[in-house]
Amino acid sequence: MITELGHYALVLALGLSIVQSTLPFWGASRNDPQLMALAPSAAIGQFIFMVLAFAALVYAFAVSDFSVINVATNSHSSKPMIFKIAASWGNHEGSMVFWILILAFYGALVAIFGRNLPPAFKARVLGVQGLISVGFLTFTLFTSNPFERLIPAPIDGNGFNPLLQDVALAAHPPMLYAGYVGLSMAYAFAIAALIEGRVDASWARWVRPWTLLAWVCLTFGIALGSYWAYYELGWGGWWFWDPVENASFMPWLAATALLHSAIVVEKRGSLKSWTILLAILAFSLSLLGTFLVRSGVLTSVHAFAVDPARGVYILGLLIVAIGGSLVLYAWRAPELKSGGMFAPISREGALLLNNLLLATSCATVLLGTLYPLILETINGQKISVGPPYFNATFGPLMIPLLIVVPIGSMIAWKRGDLMGVLSRLKAAIAITLVIVIGHLLWTQGKGALAVIALGIAWWVIFGSLVELADRVQLFRVPFARSLARAKGLPLSAYAMAIAHMGLGVMMVGVVGSSAWQSERILVMKPGDTIDLAGYDFRLNDVSEYQGPNYIGRRASIVVTDEGDQVAVLQPEMRFYTVERQPTSEAGIHSNMFRDLYGVLADPPEGQTAAEAGYTVRIYHNPLVTWIWGGVVMMGLAGTISLADRRHRVGAPTTAKAKRDKTGRATAGAAA
Repeated sequence: MITELGHYALVLALGLSIVQSTLPFWGASRNDPQLMALAPSAAIGQFIFMVLAFAALVYAFAVSDFSVINVATNSHSSKPMIFKIAASWGNHEGSMVFWILILAFYGALVAIFGRNLPPAFKARVLGVQGLISVGFLTFTLFTSNPFERLIPAPIDGNGFNPLLQDVALAAHPPMLYAGYVGLSMAYAFAIAALIEGRVDASWARWVRPWTLLAWVCLTFGIALGSYWAYYELGWGGWWFWDPVENASFMPWLAATALLHSAIVVEKRGSLKSWTILLAILAFSLSLLGTFLVRSGVLTSVHAFAVDPARGVYILGLLIVAIGGSLVLYAWRAPELKSGGMFAPISREGALLLNNLLLATSCATVLLGTLYPLILETINGQKISVGPPYFNATFGPLMIPLLIVVPIGSMIAWKRGDLMGVLSRLKAAIAITLVIVIGHLLWTQGKGALAVIALGIAWWVIFGSLVELADRVQLFRVPFARSLARAKGLPLSAYAMAIAHMGLGVMMVGVVGSSAWQSERILVMKPGDTIDLAGYDFRLNDVSEYQGPNYIGRRASIVVTDEGDQVAVLQPEMRFYTVERQPTSEAGIHSNMFRDLYGVLADPPEGQTAAEAGYTVRIYHNPLVTWIWGGVVMMGLAGTISLADRRHRVGAPTTAKAKRDKTGRATAGAAA
């Protein structure tokens, strides 16, 4: 009964999304307050029905209702409860319900907290959201019904991919969806602005919080997926340039560019057309990611579906959403008048360079991701574009971007003094040079490129600290006055400094773990010892145990440094009896400077453990924890910025603007 109620709730949500996507648009074109007022009510109603639908799906998984095909295919009675619940969004059908739930949630937020938006503009924004909901609700109901029954019901289910039975990965999809779908708000604001033919400082202030929220969720979601791959897949790395990894990274790059571009629109009234285009492209890349993981064109542990018919349906949605918005952009964008001129050496110029580099890097990732698929479609030839391509194209684009970050944060609007900014950054320059020269002397010039890259990362960190100190005039005025200035700084100023420092911290980890990683792969028997990076690793023993739904084999590897024990690594091998699939769990010991990382594998082929021992992989990963520390800093910085009241209040308006008939420029806040 509850399953049928969930299905019915989806149907009612579709009905309300149709209302939301039609009547408010008509009302906005006729300036009819009653029709426009339907948009918030429909958006809230759609969200309520989506909550009911998703709750019914979670209930079916929690009670192991195997009369539902989705549950029978993706769950098992022996699974721990947390993974039963996670399985409700860890499959194609359930993930689509969750996707639409988040879409409806964002629409409800606009309906509730967007009270000060002009009625016509608000109706159009929610109307666009409604159109997206119509597309995905019809897709779900007609091709991917999560509540379809199975008669007769099996005694038990088929289980769930063991690689996905992990706490970090249980949280990874919801965070990614919140980011993917959150970019629909930037898209909706952009389409509404194109329809009205008007983009101003208020629009930039409205769109930035939504983009920032999506960016924060994407940041944390990508970090969770990266860390899961690091400790679960057992290959010692944290990023493989997998096409599905790229599918989440590309919207993040576009959203980062959009956040910076919107600042120029707000402060100077420039880059209006470009900012609108970025808002469209950011969500379009999110839709592309949805297509890649559900169309069957990719084979990946991240992929949800392999049904080409579903892929064709999503491809149609993709063409309509992207093609239609780009046609509208081509028609209306020329009418968007840009603001004042600016010199190349200026804050606007730095932000424009930031956008060009981010857009170009996003394009290189897109090319490397899609080129193998396009080539296979044309002539059937299968090729692989891997890390060498991405490292050779993406890395060099990041170097000038990182160099410009501290300079762009301090340079003036309209026309800047580059030498003056460099003079204020002399402390950061001096410290960075000392670090680089000292490291080169210590390594006797070995790995010079890595040392230079590390220096650029430290330049970003110290440059951000100097920029913050400059704002409060530290060491130039009495400390009490600097403290008072620090208390008066807006939260967004601290957020910017923390985000840039987080970027630098992450890059320290990327360079350190990439350039100076050490590894050994060998066969070991209990009692054997190897040395790596100054540590001794001794395989003490290997024992078996029974897990809740798997059989486990756990090794004990004692790590010593000059005879002193520093860690005991416990890598595992697990065999899931229902799914008939093995997995590995890395044993990791972390501190601020390095990870000691061990992986246990089967004996060499054709031999037993008693005869040959176990295949063991040992890694020493310097500074790798800095990667996730930096990402957390960036995500927290975005959260702090969201708390800044200035990002929730419309831009000041002139008296003339207040008399504008549309009431657009008089708008206040849109949360």
